[in-house]
Amino acid sequence: MSSTAHDSLFTPLKVGALELPNRVLMAPLTRNRAHADGTPNSLAQTYYRQRASAGLIVSEATQISAMGKGYLDTPGIHEPSHVEGWKKIVEAVHAAGGRIYCQLWHVGRISHTSLLPDGNSPVAPSAIQANAQTYTSEGFVDCSTPKAMSQNDIRQTVEDYAHAARCARDAGFDGVEIHAANGYLIDQFMQDKTNQRDDEYGGSVENRMRFLKEVVEAVKKEWDSKRIGVRLSPLGHANDIEDSERESLFTPVYRYLDDQAFAYLHVVEQFPGNDNDDTQQQLLKTLRSLYHGVYIGNGGYDADSASKLIAQGQADAITFGRPFIANPDLPERFRIGAALNEPDADTFYGGGEAGYTDYPFLDRH
Repeated sequence: MSSTAHDSLFTPLKVGALELPNRVLMAPLTRNRAHADGTPNSLAQTYYRQRASAGLIVSEATQISAMGKGYLDTPGIHEPSHVEGWKKIVEAVHAAGGRIYCQLWHVGRISHTSLLPDGNSPVAPSAIQANAQTYTSEGFVDCSTPKAMSQNDIRQTVEDYAHAARCARDAGFDGVEIHAANGYLIDQFMQDKTNQRDDEYGGSVENRMRFLKEVVEAVKKEWDSKRIGVRLSPLGHANDIEDSERESLFTPVYRYLDDQAFAYLHVVEQFPGNDNDDTQQQLLKTLRSLYHGVYIGNGGYDADSASKLIAQGQADAITFGRPFIANPDLPERFRIGAALNEPDADTFYGGGEAGYTDYPFLDRH
């Protein structure tokens, strides 16, 4: 494949306050290699630096508080040690010429008592156990039944987002991405299967959007809008998420985000092993038409499909997940049409260097 076939991937792109040299972006990828206290492992400096040729790196999902944790050995961004750990990673990426956003994450009900302070129950909009599993020191286990959040809990969590956003700024990140996708806390508030509240955070779509809006406003006090992105998954069923009227829900969500002048909207359009049907494709197109800023697509793309979508004006950039795990120099491989390394799924989650920092670069000699 000649490089001209993928020219659209290598046109520079202005994303908020940043100028990206290409449109091959690195998706957030949970790797479960942080220390038990949430401080990133020093090996992550090498891992992220190796992938600095991405137009933009979105960090692995990073919990905003101890109560936001849902999986073993995921990193946090709420303690001084976290800031220092991430600062070294960000400096390594910047020294290699890259750019990196921090993805702010609260899992809500997708957690287990063994992962939370003092064995507490997870928190969620409503006390509805997820038909899902999470990863603990005992392996995969069923998620624990959550506690319905009080209004004080909600206020504290919104402040936790603000605090984490400050910590990300102190660590030197180029911006932050608010994770509102994949059945985690913000998504749980928005969708009616998981939100059965009868106060101002439940019932109508406007009420179910309230938590998202409060988080957005809190983060905007810490970061300029041009350095904030948001991730959504309007078709997603991950982590037992569902809404009875997806178009009625996500239409105002997209319109609200369109008004914010954010750096970008990042949308999970497809999940591994699931092809979208015509109805789902049409919903994506309808929603896409409501957002006029930088739109980043995600989900099962390769160089051909990504470059075609960008050339057609249906997306401005694409994030790649598994291809970036196995190919630290993915943009260059796409540019020259080189073969890709195959990812080793057995080393995706947890472990050390193997399957993390030892994938080969192209031999250009």
